[in-house]
Amino acid sequence: MERILIAGANGAVGKKIVKILEHSPLYTPVAMIRKNDQKEQFERRNIATVLADLEGDISGVTTGIDKVIFAAGSGGKKVVTVDQEGAKKLIDQSSETGVKKFIMLSSMGADSPQDADRLKEYLLAKHNADEHLKNSNVNFTIVRPGSLTDKSGTGRIVLDKKLKESGKISREDVAQALVESLPSNVANNVIFEILEGDHLIASEIAKTKTM
Repeated sequence: MERILIAGANGAVGKKIVKILEHSPLYTPVAMIRKNDQKEQFERRNIATVLADLEGDISGVTTGIDKVIFAAGSGGKKVVTVDQEGAKKLIDQSSETGVKKFIMLSSMGADSPQDADRLKEYLLAKHNADEHLKNSNVNFTIVRPGSLTDKSGTGRIVLDKKLKESGKISREDVAQALVESLPSNVANNVIFEILEGDHLIASEIAKTKTM
């Protein structure tokens, strides 16, 4: 079973990713957390944890890890130090230790942050992190969802390199899309946008084989 490091495992999307992976026959989740008091919720479910702060030294955090899902975020408070520089550090660690795939939770608008009416600083940070990943030697998937909601997931999305409209998508469906991007035969070195839609998540991710 592949060991999957989830950066931001205590966050809204991260928790959903861990929940999916803990029941997977293919993957073993490793929850990357920032504080000791976040351990108990994972350890009582026999989920391994790694204590590391993206603002500090994260040396060795990817040792023994097969793939990484980056779902960490500062909630708009420390976009440069966490969303940008923290992501860059984890990408560099992944490169050094031979991680097989790095899946980045980005955002629609990160391709052209200069055009944003709002969240410009956040989108610029995500853009810079995405560019760092693209220019690394790590196999990558960059997933750019629309506005996130707390609605129940439908298991259905629409996906393309660049969608023609903006919109919303549930955190639950985003988590599922990130997990569906883990297999080695899909979503290799691609960037795509996702919104709520009518197509099964797995079938939409399968389209990335030819993107």
